[in-house]
Amino acid sequence: MIEIKSVVKQYGRKRVLDNVSLNIEKGKITSFIGPNGAGKSTLLSIISRLIGKDGGEVYLEGQLVDRIDYNDFARRLSILRQTNHINVRLTVRELVSFGRFPYSEGKLKAEDLEHIEKALEYTQLQDEQHKYLDELSGGQRQRAFIAMVIAQDTDYILLDEPLNNLDVKHSVEIMKILRRLVRELGKTVVIVMHDINFASCYSDHIVAFNKGQIVKEGEVEEIIRKEVLEDVYDTNFVVQDIMNRRICFYY
Repeated sequence: MIEIKSVVKQYGRKRVLDNVSLNIEKGKITSFIGPNGAGKSTLLSIISRLIGKDGGEVYLEGQLVDRIDYNDFARRLSILRQTNHINVRLTVRELVSFGRFPYSEGKLKAEDLEHIEKALEYTQLQDEQHKYLDELSGGQRQRAFIAMVIAQDTDYILLDEPLNNLDVKHSVEIMKILRRLVRELGKTVVIVMHDINFASCYSDHIVAFNKGQIVKEGEVEEIIRKEVLEDVYDTNFVVQDIMNRRICFYY
């Protein structure tokens, strides 16, 4: 479990996170939704120690994350940021191999190679593994970065808008991969997501943010409701049950 207790983040006079407390359960997909600037990505970055906080505590399996050794932390929690810029030309396989660095420090062993192969298989990139990243489509490139995270083999996987700029086909492929990781390998996945319907169809738990605070959290049926979403987004919603899924209309 990840425990977030009274976390505060402030930039000048603007409080981006205002005493946020939250428990993230193991073995589930938890999605963070809410308007731009609500604090979703900031909280993800604080959990993963990419940025500092101005108050509160974050615990990973009962340990303060600030006190966990760097390599140990990288073996337990991984994050894929919204933008991934690499200045060197890499093949898919080389990128995925980076996921093993906390274990191998660049000297790949048989166990590392096994994890790399499994990650390529999970993301269906075996045929593209020797291609360079700049030769891939946007969806394939995003799958390559997710394969790198899978190869890191952490219990907790944090993803900041992994569907950004992807078409419907590739978005569905990514979400199906994440569901498999949870179902088959028991991973815990936390996603910042803008598409409410993808959050509705693939999440176990949804946390709705606005203005640096949690408006409401719960299972899909508790969050994907007209009154909740209108409170979060300040716009009109229609919510319908279609094929046992809660689907939102807000156009």
